[in-house]
Amino acid sequence: MEASSIILILAFLLWFTPFLSKLTGISTAPLEIILGSLFSFFGILPENHYFNLLAEVGFLYLMFLAGLEVDLKKIKTAPASLLYAGLKFVALLIILSAAAGYIFKFNIIIAISIPLISIGLLATLSKIYGKKTKWVEIAFIAGVIGEVASIIALTVLDASLENGFGKELFIKLAILFGFIFLIYLFYKAVNLLFWYFPQILDKLMPKKDFAQQDIRMSMALFFILIVIMIKLHLELALGAFIAGIAISAFFSHKHELEEKISSFGFGFLVPLFFIHVGTTFKLNSLLENGVFLNGLLIVALSFFIKFAASLVLKEYLTFKEIIKVALSLSMPLTLIVAVATIGLNLKIIDTLEYDSLILAAILEVLIAYSAIKKFASPKKI
Repeated sequence: MEASSIILILAFLLWFTPFLSKLTGISTAPLEIILGSLFSFFGILPENHYFNLLAEVGFLYLMFLAGLEVDLKKIKTAPASLLYAGLKFVALLIILSAAAGYIFKFNIIIAISIPLISIGLLATLSKIYGKKTKWVEIAFIAGVIGEVASIIALTVLDASLENGFGKELFIKLAILFGFIFLIYLFYKAVNLLFWYFPQILDKLMPKKDFAQQDIRMSMALFFILIVIMIKLHLELALGAFIAGIAISAFFSHKHELEEKISSFGFGFLVPLFFIHVGTTFKLNSLLENGVFLNGLLIVALSFFIKFAASLVLKEYLTFKEIIKVALSLSMPLTLIVAVATIGLNLKIIDTLEYDSLILAAILEVLIAYSAIKKFASPKKI
């Protein structure tokens, strides 16, 4: 199929999905995944290099938006007990997932995929339910800790499977932690600079901005950090995520900036990513032996373990809110796809296990989105 035809199909899906969402009651993100899978199954949306590239940018932009939702000031001023609870949450995830992997004799790739956390989709939920909603705020605090732990786990997995537990692994980990430490020092230095010279903020992002300088700088930072990740051979999502946090931390005085950036992302790039995820799962694999049941088992274990770990937050949340936090952190769609791809490329898992993981990743989004909709009320406009 010609690229022009694919572009027209994507244009139709971008425009049509919100109407279908209102008609069916299914949120747009899972609906886009379903439509992508259906269109791919019937050969209407085949593999295409340009579509793949746009989807990759869409994923990175989603991580950028997730970083934009993180309020460092609130995290810094959060009670030490809450941050400690977040660390306990992540530790429990690892312990329970290791136990599940041992009991069910899972492949290492499947065992690692169960505790993964990505707050990219939490950014979409915050738009619906409000980022100042208590359970969303706490989900972001626990999610940021879990996201960093997940990216470290992905880095360790990738390096160890390719090079073993040797020098190469320790070098890559040293680069990762060194980069995170340098970013922390940079944050402190820039924060100090802006404290003494607040006029610099207005120069970088003026209040009367006729040249859209705020958008230009945000996009420049987004791409600069991605390039740094490429050069350091680290996870690109981490760079996009840090870029979003930086914009949120240093330019909070530009209240309309977040709306500008989010509108473009959720109206264009992010939907393309969701549609593309749908195309990566082949519906005919549901007929393959064990794929559907294995996928359901992974989903059930993931939800149960995230809920059990979320109980450490009971001091701050009601039981109903704990369920919402557990569900909102049970959608590591992109990270599962990344782990599954690594496993398949290195022949650690077979195609049936790969399809089970992709199915589980998609089902987690569909189920969690639908369940949260039942438990939570959208923010009042």
